[in-house]
Amino acid sequence: MNVTLDGRPTVAYEGETVAAVLIAEEGLTTRQTASGASRGIYCGMGVCFECLVVVDGVPNTRSCMTLVTDGMRVERQKGAGPPR
Repeated sequence: MNVTLDGRPTVAYEGETVAAVLIAEEGLTTRQTASGASRGIYCGMGVCFECLVVVDGVPNTRSCMTLVTDGMRVERQKGAGPPR
């Protein structure tokens, strides 16, 4: 599958989560808080909300619970993310 990660095309595989793609491509950082502190994948099962990203323009999407789809656009989130 073709996925865009922070504006760059990357390859993902069917059944992978967005978190898995982020780990494979860039490491553990998924977002920055409003103060600029880095956050990443912590629990990996959708409980902690540390792995929030922007998927297809929708902020606050849990990367560990979201399966990739062909053509998906994923961006690391900064602060609360872009307004909807």
